[in-house]
Amino acid sequence: MMISRFIRIAAGCLFLAPLAQAQPPLRIAAASDLQSVLPALTARFERETHRTVDISFGSSGNFFAQLQNGAPFDLFFSADVNYPRQLESSRLTVPGTLVEYARGRIVLWSRNDANLDLSRGLAILAEPRVRRIAIANPDHAPYGRAAVAALQHVQLYDRVRRKFVLGENISQAAQFVQSGNADAGLIALSLALAPAMRSTGHYVDIPESYHPPIEQAAVVLSGSRQPDVARQFLTFLQRPESEQTLTDAGFTPPARPR
Repeated sequence: MMISRFIRIAAGCLFLAPLAQAQPPLRIAAASDLQSVLPALTARFERETHRTVDISFGSSGNFFAQLQNGAPFDLFFSADVNYPRQLESSRLTVPGTLVEYARGRIVLWSRNDANLDLSRGLAILAEPRVRRIAIANPDHAPYGRAAVAALQHVQLYDRVRRKFVLGENISQAAQFVQSGNADAGLIALSLALAPAMRSTGHYVDIPESYHPPIEQAAVVLSGSRQPDVARQFLTFLQRPESEQTLTDAGFTPPARPR
């Protein structure tokens, strides 16, 4: 009797295992400026829905190129709204799912032990003692393009461009300056507010008028295996408490109505 019961239980377990595996994780390709906030949001979503979420962080431009070639993601969170728009134009997204969720902000950051007077703003970067300046690669990182535009706005770009240390994305640029491999950096406010950065350095805001707005958007991809869950996540993202989490993390609410 005990052996018979064990066989029935074991058989039940074998039968249930494929059901448990039938729901793959929601796969998100996300701009690296979201590294300090998106994990907390997805953890909340997982608790509410009992669905798992896998996040890959990187530069928006690199993800855009990968998605054009069929990279297997359900959602794309871009730091530049134009990348999702281009995917939408190429019919690589689920129609009607593009959502502008925030605007990013850039700041000038340096380690406390660099002893730089950041109250002088971007002008400090022209000083000889500032030998290396970390920015994200402007070829594929929206924050890098914003940094270049800000330096051009104050007519410093040509004077300091030879000092650039280019990060593959804004997170790597922040790592360069945090580790001391750069003397100062133009990084995302969301990263500057992260505990590790706040404990080792300080920052000043770069006026948003110095550069085009960093309009950020998310979209469900046409290759998604679970578009309904992806839509659910976008709805979750637009709830007041989720928007407040983004605001607290250093993002500005989007200017355009959604």
